[in-house]
Amino acid sequence: MDQNASSDYYIVASARFVNESLWQRVTGVAVLHYSNSKGPATGPLPDPPNDVYDKTMSMKQAKSIRQNVTSSGARPNPQGSFHYGSINVTDSYFLKAVAPVTIDGKLRTSLNGISFHNLTTLVRLADQYNVKGIYKLDFPSKPLDRPPKIDVSLINATYKGFIEVIFQNNDTVMQSFHIDGYSFFVVGMDYGDWTENSRGSYNRWDAISRSTTQVYPSGWTAVLISLDSPGVWNIRTENLDRWYLGQETYMRIVNPEENGETEMAAPANVLYCGALANKQKPQNQSSSAITISRVKLRLLMTILWGVLAYFSILC
Repeated sequence: MDQNASSDYYIVASARFVNESLWQRVTGVAVLHYSNSKGPATGPLPDPPNDVYDKTMSMKQAKSIRQNVTSSGARPNPQGSFHYGSINVTDSYFLKAVAPVTIDGKLRTSLNGISFHNLTTLVRLADQYNVKGIYKLDFPSKPLDRPPKIDVSLINATYKGFIEVIFQNNDTVMQSFHIDGYSFFVVGMDYGDWTENSRGSYNRWDAISRSTTQVYPSGWTAVLISLDSPGVWNIRTENLDRWYLGQETYMRIVNPEENGETEMAAPANVLYCGALANKQKPQNQSSSAITISRVKLRLLMTILWGVLAYFSILC
Protein backbone atom coordinates (compact mmCIF):
# COMPACT_ATOMS: atom_id res chain seq x y z
CA MET A 1 0.00 0.00 0.00
CA ASP A 2 1.28 3.44 -0.90
CA GLN A 3 1.27 4.92 2.62
CA ASN A 4 3.68 6.44 5.12
CA ALA A 5 4.96 3.57 7.29
CA SER A 6 5.58 5.75 10.36
CA SER A 7 2.53 4.24 12.08
CA ASP A 8 -0.08 1.50 11.80
CA TYR A 9 -3.40 2.10 10.03
CA TYR A 10 -6.98 1.07 10.58
CA ILE A 11 -8.78 -0.94 7.88
CA VAL A 12 -12.57 -0.90 8.08
CA ALA A 13 -15.03 -3.03 6.09
CA SER A 14 -18.79 -2.50 6.19
CA ALA A 15 -21.68 -4.01 4.26
CA ARG A 16 -22.98 -2.37 1.08
CA PHE A 17 -26.27 -2.80 -0.82
CA VAL A 18 -28.09 -4.13 2.24
CA ASN A 19 -30.67 -2.90 4.73
CA GLU A 20 -28.59 -0.68 7.00
CA SER A 21 -30.86 -1.21 10.00
CA LEU A 22 -29.99 -4.92 9.91
CA TRP A 23 -26.26 -4.57 9.14
CA GLN A 24 -25.12 -1.36 10.82
CA ARG A 25 -23.40 -3.29 13.62
CA VAL A 26 -21.72 -5.74 11.23
CA THR A 27 -18.51 -3.79 10.69
CA GLY A 28 -15.06 -5.36 10.52
CA VAL A 29 -12.02 -3.49 11.86
CA ALA A 30 -8.41 -4.56 11.39
CA VAL A 31 -4.99 -2.99 11.92
CA LEU A 32 -2.45 -2.81 9.11
CA HIS A 33 0.97 -3.14 10.76
CA TYR A 34 4.21 -2.29 8.98
CA SER A 35 7.49 -3.92 10.04
CA ASN A 36 9.10 -0.49 10.51
CA SER A 37 6.07 1.09 12.16
CA LYS A 38 6.87 3.50 14.99
CA GLY A 39 3.49 3.52 16.68
CA PRO A 40 -0.07 2.16 16.85
CA ALA A 41 -3.00 3.33 14.77
CA THR A 42 -4.62 6.42 16.26
CA GLY A 43 -7.63 8.63 15.76
CA PRO A 44 -11.23 7.80 14.86
CA LEU A 45 -12.16 5.10 12.35
CA PRO A 46 -12.46 6.33 8.75
CA ASP A 47 -15.95 7.34 7.69
CA PRO A 48 -17.82 5.04 5.28
CA PRO A 49 -19.55 6.35 2.16
CA ASN A 50 -22.66 8.32 3.11
CA ASP A 51 -25.01 6.00 1.22
CA VAL A 52 -24.89 2.22 1.64
CA TYR A 53 -26.48 1.96 -1.79
CA ASP A 54 -23.81 4.14 -3.45
CA LYS A 55 -23.05 2.02 -6.50
CA THR A 56 -20.44 4.36 -7.99
CA MET A 57 -18.06 4.28 -5.03
CA SER A 58 -18.17 0.49 -4.67
CA MET A 59 -17.60 -0.19 -8.37
CA LYS A 60 -14.72 2.29 -8.53
CA GLN A 61 -13.05 0.62 -5.57
CA ALA A 62 -13.44 -2.86 -7.09
CA LYS A 63 -11.87 -1.76 -10.37
CA SER A 64 -8.94 -0.11 -8.58
CA ILE A 65 -7.64 -3.40 -7.13
CA ARG A 66 -4.87 -4.48 -9.51
CA GLN A 67 -1.58 -6.35 -9.59
CA ASN A 68 1.70 -4.51 -9.11
CA VAL A 69 3.39 -5.68 -12.30
CA THR A 70 6.58 -3.76 -11.50
CA SER A 71 7.38 -5.81 -8.40
CA SER A 72 8.90 -8.81 -10.19
CA GLY A 73 9.97 -10.11 -13.57
CA ALA A 74 7.63 -11.14 -16.35
CA ARG A 75 6.13 -14.60 -15.98
CA PRO A 76 6.97 -17.01 -18.80
CA ASN A 77 3.75 -19.01 -18.40
CA PRO A 78 0.95 -18.04 -20.81
CA GLN A 79 -1.56 -17.29 -18.05
CA GLY A 80 0.87 -14.94 -16.26
CA SER A 81 -0.04 -11.33 -15.63
CA PHE A 82 2.17 -10.14 -18.49
CA HIS A 83 0.57 -12.43 -21.07
CA TYR A 84 -3.11 -13.16 -20.44
CA GLY A 85 -4.34 -10.18 -22.43
CA SER A 86 -2.68 -11.35 -25.65
CA ILE A 87 -3.94 -14.96 -25.69
CA ASN A 88 -6.58 -15.82 -28.28
CA VAL A 89 -9.96 -16.63 -26.71
CA THR A 90 -11.19 -20.04 -27.92
CA ASP A 91 -14.72 -19.95 -26.48
CA SER A 92 -17.02 -17.43 -24.83
CA TYR A 93 -19.80 -18.16 -22.33
CA PHE A 94 -22.40 -15.60 -21.32
CA LEU A 95 -24.03 -16.75 -18.06
CA LYS A 96 -27.16 -14.84 -17.14
CA ALA A 97 -28.56 -14.99 -13.60
CA VAL A 98 -32.09 -13.80 -12.88
CA ALA A 99 -34.27 -13.54 -9.78
CA PRO A 100 -36.00 -16.73 -8.54
CA VAL A 101 -38.96 -17.91 -10.60
CA THR A 102 -41.42 -20.80 -10.43
CA ILE A 103 -40.40 -23.82 -12.54
CA ASP A 104 -42.59 -26.94 -12.49
CA GLY A 105 -44.39 -25.62 -9.43
CA LYS A 106 -41.20 -24.98 -7.44
CA LEU A 107 -39.27 -21.80 -6.66
CA ARG A 108 -35.98 -22.10 -8.55
CA THR A 109 -33.00 -20.05 -9.74
CA SER A 110 -31.13 -20.57 -12.99
CA LEU A 111 -28.22 -19.75 -15.28
CA ASN A 112 -29.18 -19.21 -18.92
CA GLY A 113 -32.65 -20.53 -18.15
CA ILE A 114 -31.39 -23.85 -16.73
CA SER A 115 -31.92 -24.65 -13.07
CA PHE A 116 -29.41 -27.33 -12.12
CA HIS A 117 -30.71 -30.64 -10.78
CA ASN A 118 -28.29 -32.44 -8.48
CA LEU A 119 -26.50 -35.42 -10.00
CA THR A 120 -27.32 -38.94 -8.85
CA THR A 121 -24.10 -40.41 -10.30
CA LEU A 122 -20.71 -38.70 -10.42
CA VAL A 123 -19.83 -37.48 -13.91
CA ARG A 124 -16.36 -38.98 -14.25
CA LEU A 125 -17.50 -42.32 -12.81
CA ALA A 126 -20.35 -42.34 -15.33
CA ASP A 127 -17.75 -41.70 -18.05
CA GLN A 128 -15.49 -44.45 -16.75
CA TYR A 129 -18.26 -47.05 -16.75
CA ASN A 130 -19.93 -45.72 -19.90
CA VAL A 131 -23.23 -44.97 -18.14
CA LYS A 132 -25.50 -42.98 -20.42
CA GLY A 133 -28.24 -40.49 -19.59
CA ILE A 134 -26.69 -39.14 -16.38
CA TYR A 135 -26.03 -35.67 -17.76
CA LYS A 136 -26.12 -33.64 -20.96
CA LEU A 137 -23.32 -31.66 -22.60
CA ASP A 138 -25.66 -29.07 -24.05
CA PHE A 139 -25.37 -26.10 -21.71
CA PRO A 140 -26.03 -23.03 -23.88
CA SER A 141 -23.18 -20.54 -24.32
CA LYS A 142 -25.74 -17.74 -24.06
CA PRO A 143 -29.37 -17.39 -22.88
CA LEU A 144 -31.95 -18.91 -25.22
CA ASP A 145 -35.43 -17.61 -25.95
CA ARG A 146 -37.33 -20.40 -24.20
CA PRO A 147 -39.01 -21.05 -20.84
CA PRO A 148 -36.65 -21.97 -17.97
CA LYS A 149 -36.34 -25.63 -17.06
CA ILE A 150 -34.78 -27.97 -14.50
CA ASP A 151 -32.04 -30.07 -16.06
CA VAL A 152 -28.58 -31.61 -15.64
CA SER A 153 -26.77 -29.68 -18.35
CA LEU A 154 -22.97 -29.29 -18.35
CA ILE A 155 -20.56 -27.07 -20.28
CA ASN A 156 -18.52 -29.15 -22.73
CA ALA A 157 -15.27 -27.20 -22.31
CA THR A 158 -12.08 -27.83 -24.28
CA TYR A 159 -8.88 -28.92 -22.55
CA LYS A 160 -6.13 -26.28 -22.89
CA GLY A 161 -8.67 -23.78 -24.18
CA PHE A 162 -8.64 -20.14 -23.09
CA ILE A 163 -12.19 -19.01 -22.43
CA GLU A 164 -14.10 -15.85 -21.64
CA VAL A 165 -16.94 -16.07 -19.11
CA ILE A 166 -19.34 -13.16 -18.63
CA PHE A 167 -21.54 -13.22 -15.53
CA GLN A 168 -24.64 -11.07 -16.10
CA ASN A 169 -26.55 -10.42 -12.87
CA ASN A 170 -30.14 -9.45 -13.66
CA ASP A 171 -31.15 -10.20 -10.08
CA THR A 172 -31.82 -7.50 -7.49
CA VAL A 173 -29.10 -8.63 -5.05
CA MET A 174 -25.32 -8.52 -5.03
CA GLN A 175 -23.92 -11.84 -6.24
CA SER A 176 -20.59 -13.64 -5.87
CA PHE A 177 -19.67 -16.32 -8.41
CA HIS A 178 -17.06 -19.02 -7.88
CA ILE A 179 -15.35 -21.52 -10.18
CA ASP A 180 -13.83 -24.63 -8.59
CA GLY A 181 -10.34 -25.77 -9.56
CA TYR A 182 -9.27 -22.60 -11.31
CA SER A 183 -8.11 -19.05 -10.84
CA PHE A 184 -9.28 -16.54 -13.42
CA PHE A 185 -8.44 -12.98 -14.37
CA VAL A 186 -11.20 -10.48 -13.61
CA VAL A 187 -10.82 -8.25 -16.66
CA GLY A 188 -13.97 -6.14 -16.56
CA MET A 189 -17.12 -5.18 -14.70
CA ASP A 190 -19.78 -2.53 -15.09
CA TYR A 191 -23.46 -1.76 -14.64
CA GLY A 192 -26.01 -2.43 -17.36
CA ASP A 193 -26.05 -5.18 -19.98
CA TRP A 194 -22.81 -6.60 -21.36
CA THR A 195 -22.35 -6.17 -25.13
CA GLU A 196 -19.65 -7.01 -27.64
CA ASN A 197 -18.41 -3.43 -27.27
CA SER A 198 -17.79 -4.04 -23.56
CA ARG A 199 -14.59 -5.88 -24.45
CA GLY A 200 -13.06 -2.51 -25.26
CA SER A 201 -13.06 -1.72 -21.52
CA TYR A 202 -11.27 -4.92 -20.46
CA ASN A 203 -8.11 -4.69 -18.35
CA ARG A 204 -5.67 -6.85 -20.32
CA TRP A 205 -2.56 -6.07 -18.32
CA ASP A 206 -2.69 -6.13 -14.52
CA ALA A 207 -5.98 -7.78 -13.50
CA ILE A 208 -6.22 -9.73 -10.25
CA SER A 209 -6.24 -13.53 -10.43
CA ARG A 210 -8.79 -15.21 -8.14
CA SER A 211 -11.48 -17.90 -8.04
CA THR A 212 -14.42 -15.84 -6.75
CA THR A 213 -15.69 -12.50 -8.03
CA GLN A 214 -18.48 -10.08 -7.26
CA VAL A 215 -21.20 -9.29 -9.80
CA TYR A 216 -23.19 -6.17 -9.02
CA PRO A 217 -27.00 -6.16 -9.27
CA SER A 218 -28.04 -5.14 -12.79
CA GLY A 219 -24.41 -5.43 -13.82
CA TRP A 220 -21.82 -7.78 -15.32
CA THR A 221 -18.34 -9.14 -14.65
CA ALA A 222 -16.04 -10.71 -17.26
CA VAL A 223 -13.23 -13.19 -16.54
CA LEU A 224 -10.62 -15.04 -18.61
CA ILE A 225 -9.61 -18.63 -17.76
CA SER A 226 -6.89 -20.98 -19.01
CA LEU A 227 -8.35 -24.52 -18.93
CA ASP A 228 -5.24 -26.51 -18.06
CA SER A 229 -6.72 -28.96 -15.54
CA PRO A 230 -8.97 -31.87 -16.63
CA GLY A 231 -11.96 -32.80 -14.51
CA VAL A 232 -15.48 -31.66 -13.73
CA TRP A 233 -15.48 -28.20 -12.18
CA ASN A 234 -18.38 -26.43 -10.50
CA ILE A 235 -19.48 -22.92 -11.50
CA ARG A 236 -21.89 -21.50 -8.94
CA THR A 237 -23.20 -18.50 -7.12
CA GLU A 238 -21.89 -18.18 -3.56
CA ASN A 239 -25.22 -16.75 -2.38
CA LEU A 240 -26.43 -19.84 -0.55
CA ASP A 241 -30.14 -19.34 -1.18
CA ARG A 242 -29.58 -18.92 -4.93
CA TRP A 243 -27.15 -21.84 -5.05
CA TYR A 244 -29.57 -24.15 -3.21
CA LEU A 245 -32.30 -23.31 -5.71
CA GLY A 246 -30.21 -24.32 -8.72
CA GLN A 247 -27.96 -21.45 -9.82
CA GLU A 248 -24.95 -23.52 -10.86
CA THR A 249 -23.52 -25.75 -13.55
CA TYR A 250 -20.30 -27.68 -14.24
CA MET A 251 -17.52 -27.57 -16.80
CA ARG A 252 -16.53 -31.02 -18.05
CA ILE A 253 -12.92 -30.90 -19.27
CA VAL A 254 -11.39 -34.08 -20.69
CA ASN A 255 -7.86 -34.52 -22.00
CA PRO A 256 -8.35 -36.47 -25.28
CA GLU A 257 -4.83 -37.88 -24.89
CA GLU A 258 -5.24 -38.88 -21.27
CA ASN A 259 -2.43 -41.21 -20.17
CA GLY A 260 -2.90 -41.10 -16.42
CA GLU A 261 -0.63 -38.09 -15.96
CA THR A 262 -3.14 -35.24 -16.11
CA GLU A 263 -6.09 -36.75 -14.24
CA MET A 264 -5.84 -39.00 -11.20
CA ALA A 265 -7.82 -42.23 -11.05
CA ALA A 266 -10.65 -42.62 -8.56
CA PRO A 267 -9.39 -43.60 -5.08
CA ALA A 268 -9.78 -47.16 -3.84
CA ASN A 269 -12.45 -46.11 -1.33
CA VAL A 270 -14.55 -44.16 -3.83
CA LEU A 271 -18.26 -44.04 -3.00
CA TYR A 272 -20.56 -45.32 -5.74
CA CYS A 273 -24.13 -44.12 -5.94
CA GLY A 274 -27.01 -43.72 -8.35
CA ALA A 275 -26.65 -45.94 -11.41
CA LEU A 276 -23.42 -47.43 -10.01
CA ALA A 277 -24.69 -48.21 -6.50
CA ASN A 278 -24.33 -51.96 -7.17
CA LYS A 279 -20.54 -51.50 -7.31
CA GLN A 280 -20.31 -50.10 -3.80
CA LYS A 281 -18.07 -52.13 -1.49
CA PRO A 282 -18.59 -52.40 2.27
CA GLN A 283 -16.86 -49.54 4.07
CA ASN A 284 -14.52 -50.13 6.99
CA GLN A 285 -16.03 -48.03 9.76
CA SER A 286 -13.91 -49.34 12.63
CA SER A 287 -11.06 -46.84 12.37
CA SER A 288 -13.36 -43.83 12.14
CA ALA A 289 -15.53 -45.13 15.00
CA ILE A 290 -12.44 -45.54 17.21
CA THR A 291 -11.28 -42.03 16.36
CA ILE A 292 -14.68 -40.54 17.25
CA SER A 293 -14.74 -42.48 20.54
CA ARG A 294 -11.28 -41.16 21.46
CA VAL A 295 -12.32 -37.60 20.71
CA LYS A 296 -15.43 -37.98 22.88
CA LEU A 297 -13.32 -39.42 25.71
CA ARG A 298 -10.84 -36.52 25.55
CA LEU A 299 -13.71 -34.02 25.57
CA LEU A 300 -15.29 -35.72 28.59
CA MET A 301 -11.97 -35.73 30.48
CA THR A 302 -11.42 -32.05 29.68
CA ILE A 303 -14.86 -31.17 31.06
CA LEU A 304 -14.24 -33.23 34.23
CA TRP A 305 -10.86 -31.57 34.84
CA GLY A 306 -12.50 -28.17 34.36
CA VAL A 307 -15.22 -28.97 36.89
CA LEU A 308 -12.67 -30.27 39.42
CA ALA A 309 -10.51 -27.17 38.97
CA TYR A 310 -13.54 -24.92 39.49
CA PHE A 311 -14.54 -26.61 42.77
CA SER A 312 -10.95 -26.69 44.01
CA ILE A 313 -10.85 -22.89 43.65
CA LEU A 314 -14.10 -22.52 45.61
CA CYS A 315 -12.77 -24.72 48.39
